[in-house]
Amino acid sequence: QVQLVESGGGLVQAGGSLRLSCAASGRTFSNYAMGWFRQAPGKEREFVAAISGRTNYADSVKGRFTISRDNAKNTVYLQMNSLKPEDTAVYYCAARIVGSTYDYYYSPVPTAGYAYWGQGTQVTVSS
Repeated sequence: QVQLVESGGGLVQAGGSLRLSCAASGRTFSNYAMGWFRQAPGKEREFVAAISGRTNYADSVKGRFTISRDNAKNTVYLQMNSLKPEDTAVYYCAARIVGSTYDYYYSPVPTAGYAYWGQGTQVTVSS
């Protein structure tokens, strides 16, 4: 079992920045791919970014968001720059185990199939 707790959400003006954090506990953090997803009101939850030994981004955030991880601190981050009103959503941290060291470093980071989820943190971008 993995427990995930997000923090860092808030209200920001368009063009501003926020950094989300997700602290993980319960298992060996480095065995997991970590992802960020978001859900806006009235919309389905969507993939934002993910990281193992590689990274993967949704097209809508490429060049603006950066995902990173600190395995010593069991924490994954999402640095969000040049925020737009359409980035407004509840942001969720998620985790899924990676099958092998090879997959961790060389396979594309999954965008689905995440088994563990945090409670979410609200990000609101005003225009």
